[in-house]
Amino acid sequence: MNHPLLSLREGPVARLRLNRPALHNAFDAVLIAALTGALEAVGHDDSVRVVVLEGDGASFSAGADLNWMRGMAAASEAANRDDALALARLMRTLDELPKPTVARVHGAAFGGGVGLVACCDIAIGAPEAKFGLTESKLGLLPAVISPYVIEAIGARQARRWFATAEIFDADTALAIGLLHAVVPADQLDAAVQRQIDLLLKAGPVAAAQAKALVRRVAAHGDRDRHDADNADLIARLRVSPEGQEGLGAFLDKRKPAWIP
Repeated sequence: MNHPLLSLREGPVARLRLNRPALHNAFDAVLIAALTGALEAVGHDDSVRVVVLEGDGASFSAGADLNWMRGMAAASEAANRDDALALARLMRTLDELPKPTVARVHGAAFGGGVGLVACCDIAIGAPEAKFGLTESKLGLLPAVISPYVIEAIGARQARRWFATAEIFDADTALAIGLLHAVVPADQLDAAVQRQIDLLLKAGPVAAAQAKALVRRVAAHGDRDRHDADNADLIARLRVSPEGQEGLGAFLDKRKPAWIP
């Protein structure tokens, strides 16, 4: 069995590559744990100056794995809360990583994949990339990733995309602030490398501390409370009648009951 995450080194650059291409790098508990552990490791590695997050195959990350979703739909609220807290730990670890991070985005970036993009300091995408916060189609919400997505795109945009679950393109992602740049697919690696080169030219401490400075200036609310409240919310939604109907309809490939 292939490892779900590849950790590659190019001198001071660590590339963390989601490695479930047959499943469009969809999340499950194993991938979440592997990526969290890899981020914690590079965060403590003084030889790492820049971290690139990317996906193997046709997509960056298409959200949650179907088998994982099926298992969580049948699990208790307490198990769903623990599961949600594991995802919250991943997002927060990436968001607070004491290294500059670059997302190389191509193909699908849905659900938690959007969360990963939002947590990275710099996000560069190909024109063919597609994005979606599709949880409301299942009677759920992108609760765990919401602090990071809202910070990236703003509350006004989030209210639309969270509610409609509409798929949007790379130009829209650029316009709303999820991406910093969109470049032709054959120039994506060069554009990512340009950001790496710029980061490597900056002072290591300055580059690493930039996000901490921004966070301190823009700080509001209790982040621990956010994580706990959002995990409670998604756990309740997953086991609620609407959540069960939405997940069941999705897995059964039928319309949920609230669609005429």
